[in-house]
Amino acid sequence: MIFYIPSRLAGLLAAASVLLTVPAQAQVGSPLRRVLRTDTSAVVRKVLAHPDAYRLQILYTQIDRDAQNQPHFRTYKYRVHPRRYFYPASTVKLPAAVLALEKLRALRSQIPEFTPESPLRIDSAYEGQTRVVRDTSAATGRASIAQYVRKVLLVSDNDAFNRLYEFVGRSQLRYGLRRRGYHNTRLLHRLSVGDKGFSALHTNPFAFYADTALERPIYVQPAAAAKAEVMQELPRRGEKIGKAYMDGDKLINEPMDFSQKNFVSLADQQNILKSVLFPGAVPAKNRFALAPDDYQFLRRYLSMLPRESDHPRYDAAHYPDNYAKFLLAGGAPAPLLPNVRIFNKIGQAYGFLIDNAYIVDYEHNIEFMLSAVIYVNSDEVLNDDHYDYDAVGFPFLHDLGHAVYRRELARTRKHRPDLREFQLKYSQ
Repeated sequence: MIFYIPSRLAGLLAAASVLLTVPAQAQVGSPLRRVLRTDTSAVVRKVLAHPDAYRLQILYTQIDRDAQNQPHFRTYKYRVHPRRYFYPASTVKLPAAVLALEKLRALRSQIPEFTPESPLRIDSAYEGQTRVVRDTSAATGRASIAQYVRKVLLVSDNDAFNRLYEFVGRSQLRYGLRRRGYHNTRLLHRLSVGDKGFSALHTNPFAFYADTALERPIYVQPAAAAKAEVMQELPRRGEKIGKAYMDGDKLINEPMDFSQKNFVSLADQQNILKSVLFPGAVPAKNRFALAPDDYQFLRRYLSMLPRESDHPRYDAAHYPDNYAKFLLAGGAPAPLLPNVRIFNKIGQAYGFLIDNAYIVDYEHNIEFMLSAVIYVNSDEVLNDDHYDYDAVGFPFLHDLGHAVYRRELARTRKHRPDLREFQLKYSQ
């Protein structure tokens, strides 16, 4: 039997579905569900009406401290699934930075003078590879692992990530994360250099030195090639995206295949960030083998504003305070909220916007983690530089961040958190 619904009633039912059906994909009774139900922002309502089209995923983690100020986490999810594909873009840079420091820490146990600041030289050994001798952004004029980490965390520099990728190696990027329990992650290629196939398997030779004249080598890493089987990954849902894509000047009328591109699930992203910020509060099996000064270094540059950095130095006119801060601050150049710091890593490519953040307000003594991904590509053509970042993506993440922030301001805590651990000095 077929029932016909009058058009006016159909419209009311459609509107109600935005409030009832879509937020119901968050856990029943969860604070995240209540945030999504009560937020009246037009762009939030628009996205929640079509979450599949926007490939929306959200993770919200409340943090409560006990009497000893130890953090305890409670996470709420909206449409999060470890095998639901999205292109992670620059969010891959945080795990690469962590693994680079971990590898260096292991080498340092054998070579005490080897530090993150050790000057380095990179050679080329395979088609498409490039060399590095100098880095004019560094105080010493020389490249180093520390300087590459600074650049990927401060302004999401692609070349700096590629050098970390080459130092750690593709196989170790994969197994190093899986060994720590981050199974829904694959780092398969460099960024913005057309890296794919066998070129992605090959990494450059490195040499590290005790002096800036590059005369006294302390460690040499030869060129390497990852095993080809590393390219084989389990399929994930939605790895073919869009209806067409641009290949140079040519339009290819078929979905773009992401099956051999990078991936880091939203849960893995937040858990990696949690492990960096709260290593003592995560299971030992998920912790990285880093020293306290490594953790402090990562925290500092995850939260530093570009204008606060001397080496590298960034022009505030081109890198405003909300540069690479999407949640709570995305959109036109603007200052951050007073007394707020955002420890985060963002991604932006192929119509995807991702922000993985720990947000702290020192004045009101609140802290929380929020991670989200949204796909904003209404014409479904990829690689054409026509995306809905400004119209939908940035406003949505801005408003989502504020909605959760307001929730946190109103939330009662049994113990007032002591956040001095995250009140860092940024002058160099």
